[in-house]
Amino acid sequence: MNPSYLTYLNGPDVERLALTDAEILDAVEHGLRAQGDGQTVIEPRVHLVPEDSAKGHFNVLRGYIRPLGLAGVKVVGDFVENYKLGLPSEFATLTLLDPLTGVPKAFLDATSITDMRTGAMTALGAKYLARKGSKVLGHIGARGTSYWNVRLLEHLFDFDEIRVHSRRPESRNAFAERLARDLGKPVKVTEDWESCVRGADIVVEASRLPEPRPMLRTQWIREGALVIPYGTMSAVELSLTDIMSKVVVDDWSQCRKGLPYGALRRHVDEGRLTEQSLHAELGQIVAGHKPGRQREDETILFWHRGLSLSDIALGHAMLEKAARLGLGQSLRFS
Repeated sequence: MNPSYLTYLNGPDVERLALTDAEILDAVEHGLRAQGDGQTVIEPRVHLVPEDSAKGHFNVLRGYIRPLGLAGVKVVGDFVENYKLGLPSEFATLTLLDPLTGVPKAFLDATSITDMRTGAMTALGAKYLARKGSKVLGHIGARGTSYWNVRLLEHLFDFDEIRVHSRRPESRNAFAERLARDLGKPVKVTEDWESCVRGADIVVEASRLPEPRPMLRTQWIREGALVIPYGTMSAVELSLTDIMSKVVVDDWSQCRKGLPYGALRRHVDEGRLTEQSLHAELGQIVAGHKPGRQREDETILFWHRGLSLSDIALGHAMLEKAARLGLGQSLRFS
């Protein structure tokens, strides 16, 4: 048997790649378009809960993108109290595989990939579903993905006002300072949820609740807004979907009845959101098979649970750039 090799990109390699905002968005949008065109396979995520689900768990995501010729498996830990140890809440690895032979092609530190692709999904949802003139962003949460949410949304919209809030003052203040420094504009820290989201054009809910709790009130949402909730534990009221002109998801198979977690879990389980009442998956909109926003007064909700396709597409973009820059290591596998 001929020897086989895989490319290994560690955390410092990924950091040195310095993917631009445009490169991140382009890669994830490519994966969405392939999904919308039926050129992908998505296996719903599964969860491994080692101890207490309130403390943390592992998500396992699997998928295949035919145009890229890659299958992939990502394992990401989600441990809420890691900050007490000076650690990020999420660590992740991504394995990319040849879908025709099963040969491993690459192994990557996917911790930053998780943050980047989540931010890209949030931003691309807004690209197709928010009002073009959106100027006020209200963002709840300061976890790792939050930075890329705001950064990539700002790349597309150039907001007049960015508001942020999270439970811990030290967390939200540090988050706002980092954003202000990197974006070159003021970022407003709010003391509560209402002052953060009321009247905003785009509302992102990325909270870290230990259990479901309706913190985001429906009455705070302005007509014509885009609301993007994606916390593991739901933070929205059941009435939120009642005011929506359209509800869009990233992948219905990961939102359907019987699965754990998610911002709209009760809405699905109680029949308030069904496959029939769903407007579209975002990939269908990106590929041009379904319309996105059609009127200024449409109030729209986009719920994304996290796509393996985004991880694979972004991992592919990193491998391509690493090859051009001579980064990474070639490791013998067999």
